[in-house]
Amino acid sequence: MSSGYPFTAVVGMEDLRLALVLSAVSPATGGVLVRGEKGTAKSTMVRALAGLLPAVDVVAGCRFSCAPKSPDPECPDGPHDDGDDSLARPARLVELPVGASEDRVLGSIHLERALTEGVTAFEPGLLAAAHRGILYVDEVNLLHDHLVDVLLDAAAMGRAKVERENVSVSHAARFVMVGTMNPEEGELRPQLLDRFGLTVEVAASRDPGVRADVVRSRLAYEADAAGFAARFADDERRLAERIAAARERLGDVVLTDAALRQITEVCAAFEVDGMRADLVTAQTAIAHAAWSGRTVVETEDVRAAARLALPHRRRRNPFDSPGLDDEQLEQVLEDFSPDDPDPGPGPDGTGGDGPGDDPGSGPDDSGPGSDRDSSLAGADPGAADSASPESAGTSAGEAPSASQPSPSVAPRAGETAPASGDDAPGRRPPGDDVQTAATPYRARLLTVSGQGAGAQGRRSRAITSSGRTIGARRPKEGETGSPHLMATLMAAAPHQARRRAVAAEAAAERARTRAGTVVRLRREDVRLAVREGREGNLVLFSVDASGSMGAKARMREVKTAILSLLLDAYQRRDKVGLVTFRGYDATLALPPTTSVDAAASRLESMPTGGRTPLAEGLAETARVVALESVRDSRRRPLVVVVTDGRATAGKNAVARSHHAGAVLARELHRTRGTAVVVDCESGPVRLGLAASLATGLGAEHLVLDGVAAGATATTLTSTVRERSTQRRAA
Repeated sequence: MSSGYPFTAVVGMEDLRLALVLSAVSPATGGVLVRGEKGTAKSTMVRALAGLLPAVDVVAGCRFSCAPKSPDPECPDGPHDDGDDSLARPARLVELPVGASEDRVLGSIHLERALTEGVTAFEPGLLAAAHRGILYVDEVNLLHDHLVDVLLDAAAMGRAKVERENVSVSHAARFVMVGTMNPEEGELRPQLLDRFGLTVEVAASRDPGVRADVVRSRLAYEADAAGFAARFADDERRLAERIAAARERLGDVVLTDAALRQITEVCAAFEVDGMRADLVTAQTAIAHAAWSGRTVVETEDVRAAARLALPHRRRRNPFDSPGLDDEQLEQVLEDFSPDDPDPGPGPDGTGGDGPGDDPGSGPDDSGPGSDRDSSLAGADPGAADSASPESAGTSAGEAPSASQPSPSVAPRAGETAPASGDDAPGRRPPGDDVQTAATPYRARLLTVSGQGAGAQGRRSRAITSSGRTIGARRPKEGETGSPHLMATLMAAAPHQARRRAVAAEAAAERARTRAGTVVRLRREDVRLAVREGREGNLVLFSVDASGSMGAKARMREVKTAILSLLLDAYQRRDKVGLVTFRGYDATLALPPTTSVDAAASRLESMPTGGRTPLAEGLAETARVVALESVRDSRRRPLVVVVTDGRATAGKNAVARSHHAGAVLARELHRTRGTAVVVDCESGPVRLGLAASLATGLGAEHLVLDGVAAGATATTLTSTVRERSTQRRAA
């Protein structure tokens, strides 16, 4: 068996090292969320942590890891008595794959016993295996919603409950949850984000010397893994002993009233939501004091705890970058320092002195829990004060982060991007102007109606290979897949008497089946599970760039809305494309791609001016939809038409636009796609042309201001009915 990469061999990563160690010292901190770019040793450090954890005492033979001194009274393998044998086993690190099924996570009926013995027995899942250990989720932000719901329930109650397939089971599921994620792939649901006690932002060092050390260490490990691990064996042993000693010291640490007041003042100053932040900060400060060899919580402990526990709780929208203002933190700590004269006695009347009260001291100044580690939190590359929303750190669906691609989409106020004259081949309409987008916001979720079966993503409902089981079906000829147990057994049940009668010719067979405990299955009985998840779509933007859209303030709003939708599409793993129309023609400005950088760049340089060739724009959009349905038939299209609905270019402009709209509607019907019309009409007199276009396309109608999440959008039915009533009355 190959040796794992040693925890102490990882170069740098002091903040992550400290957060993981504190979670090992005190599981009450609530686990760690590690955010950062790919290739930064996130997974390596998490997996290496398991070897440092103290052994766990469990009841011998219990599959649910019950503690001998306090077993779970509802344990499915119980009840356990005081005299039951116990054993010490290594702490577990259980990995939860992103594509795991709900049965694998929660547990399910024991298939072998059901088929051979005819009994309903419960087979524990990953949550049972992780009890009293670590549950590790790599790419946690890509988890399907139904698995997120399962984790939320378990984290909230400390128990896992299974009610399915004639099984009703409840067992303890208390674990330290550690997740890693790349923010480029989208953010976590706020409910799950709040369940992580600590968060750390990591990025690869830009120091060539540090990078050389990383490469040198990795090459040495790959050349001789066992020898490399042996070189760090003593360091690993000392670190494990220090973690065990900190755990023993944890119960003796005193959180004085002055320190508690300092914690609550810090949480209030950063305007965090709820009380979980205060609780986690307090628990983390206690763990940091124990780790540093102190028995009284001091300012250094509060500082380290705040830097780890608060960044992800002070965010106000999904595009804010996590981080703390170091100057504000230091000011609050100074104003309410427990070291000030007469800070008030602690619960036991003790002061702030204790072993290691020197802020720079500890059992091992070079270890991951030293104050040097916590002082590095201010260098967090994802800190909110390190970049403005308009800086180059803005990326897909995110506020600035060092780990993300940086489409330059929002120059400072007053700046104008250089115009590009290639959007109308052969002629450049007068009045060209280029407006830049403002900071993107969180866009409302637009979905394709119906149920698809496309590439896995995070937008529209679809039948996928993983997800929530919603039914069963017969397999097609030669098809394989995950069988639906209960549906298969129910399909076979009516035929058991006849099949046993046929098999009863042999006495030995009759003896084995006298109790009717063997279920005879045939190929025609098999049913495959039908699972519902989410799919990625082709999000095709068809943008009116004519003069009627060119009012500076309005076009800025338009580009901001489109950019927000682009970022949303990227986070949901969609393909995106961009069609623009202005002057006398339409242009495919960006063929369908997965690169949001290219889309944002084309959007930024898109000029406006000239007439409105609406017919040409709709026709080009229909052509792209048809072509892409051949190239990538698994992705259903979502067409977003951004226009004020006016058609002013060429002869019979209005009639031709109606015809082109009908062609696009037929193409969307054929490809099972959906359209949305974003109405950009402004001014005191409104003609409602975009609403009429939406009616012709069978599309949802949104006013421009309704693109933002939570905004009240103008609905198709109300607008169209109102216009129809007015016309009939006239």
